[in-house]
Amino acid sequence: MALGKGLEALIPQRGDEILYLDITRIFPGEQQPRRMFRDESLQELAGSIKEKGVLQPVIVSRAGDGTFRLIAGERRWRAAKIAELKNIPALVKDVASKDSLEIALIENIHREDLNPVETAEAFNRLITDFRITQEELSGRVGKDRATIANYLRILKLPDEIRAGIYNGSLSMGHAKALLSIENRALQIEAARRIVKNGLSVREAEALSRSISKPKPVKKAADPQIASLEDNLIKKLGTRVKIKHRGKRGRIEIQYFSLDELDRLLEILMA
Repeated sequence: MALGKGLEALIPQRGDEILYLDITRIFPGEQQPRRMFRDESLQELAGSIKEKGVLQPVIVSRAGDGTFRLIAGERRWRAAKIAELKNIPALVKDVASKDSLEIALIENIHREDLNPVETAEAFNRLITDFRITQEELSGRVGKDRATIANYLRILKLPDEIRAGIYNGSLSMGHAKALLSIENRALQIEAARRIVKNGLSVREAEALSRSISKPKPVKKAADPQIASLEDNLIKKLGTRVKIKHRGKRGRIEIQYFSLDELDRLLEILMA
């Protein structure tokens, strides 16, 4: 099945009805792409609805028993319930379940508060369920192919990192930086350091480049020097390199933010 109306599915068509429905007759759809509804955000939207009403109708389909199933607009519906509205404007569409999924996915993709993981999953479902290419999807949702490709790459990251992106502790920019690291264990290690030290995207990019940089072939390290390096790494919690020659040398200690530098100075000067 080819992808249907795309963005046109969100625009009222001839035969569609816009009604003010009893909010208790509307129930969430089974294909809701959004999984996270933040209480604070819902309360803010509820406050706006109390003051101005629901400015954009939710989209529903008839369930056949006098009730309606949400296709799109669950966040508005939830906030309207918090605002204690009795009725809510709804665009009633006569669509099949698969068309409902398409409309729900596309509508949610164009919501700014959808998190990157949910957006990536929505793109993936559209490509998989409707058997279309990234190029075809680009035309349907109005986003360039490179943007779609970048979101889909998020799904290749380890579960722990995707969870961080999902809850907001890691951003889309952080995700792109982590994707430049090929080793999954190192990706996780870098992600933990980004969160722990509050690294910016630019600092995360520098960290990722440092981790990904090929190590030069060198002679076997002196076991005593290697042992000292390991002890310092455990003590300081960052990469440490001892360069020793004869009776002279230097110690290199890496940091990736000013906060991390302050932390290291406290340890060293204690």
